[in-house]
Amino acid sequence: MAEAARRLGLTPAAVAQRIRALEEEVGTSLLSRAGRTVRPTEAGNAILARGRHILREVRELRALAGGEMVAGEIRLGAISTALTGLLPAILARLVADAPMLDLYVVPGTSVELYRRVMEGEIDAAIVVKPQFTLPKALDWHLLRTEPLIVLGPEGTAARAPHDLLRSEPFIRYDRNHWGGRLADLYLRQAGIRPRERLELDALEAIAVMVSKGLGVSLLPDWAPPWPAGVSIAKIALPSNAPERHIGLVWSRTSSRIRLIRALLTVTTQL
Repeated sequence: MAEAARRLGLTPAAVAQRIRALEEEVGTSLLSRAGRTVRPTEAGNAILARGRHILREVRELRALAGGEMVAGEIRLGAISTALTGLLPAILARLVADAPMLDLYVVPGTSVELYRRVMEGEIDAAIVVKPQFTLPKALDWHLLRTEPLIVLGPEGTAARAPHDLLRSEPFIRYDRNHWGGRLADLYLRQAGIRPRERLELDALEAIAVMVSKGLGVSLLPDWAPPWPAGVSIAKIALPSNAPERHIGLVWSRTSSRIRLIRALLTVTTQL
């Protein structure tokens, strides 16, 4: 209640008074109070999702009334490396160009975020491009190309990449991720059967473990920042090494297509 009061610029007593007035209007309790703890009741939870939907609709009306002004809410998904590498610069420029735009960022994996775009749960997402053809209902804009590299502990830079992958303990990038599947495909095509030690879904954690001498890995050379203080060697693969493509995916029929275009414009200016 105190946080709600702070965000609204009201006193906690004024917020409590508004809640009581709303409860009288709907004819039931919306909050359960136990000492200083306040939680939604079953009725409160029931109207919460609908209330958020109404607020989004109000923002859409504001955008329509604004004519050419870019206003409204956009729900943008992003994979973990994009959250720290690509997204901050994009959002800084977008906020400066469109101050009336409300942003809601959803973290997740490429597989999960792709599904949420398909089902209309989010408007767009920065993901790894899948190895299958995108359906015609979706559109794609490339943001960054990341070649696969061998990551080894400090002091392994002079060794041949395939020799490292064959002889050293291997920390695998999770094959449930599209980037991990790309690395697995490369290993199989090169006829390399690594000595697997771990399989992880977090690139930053893999880099730290490699730095500690736990093994080597095959992963994309993602956008900085990388974990601070790691002692690693990035070793290029032969010229035919595959690349991970990072880009923006969205629905062509999205009701927020004008806001997505504003986002696209920003990405082309960086």
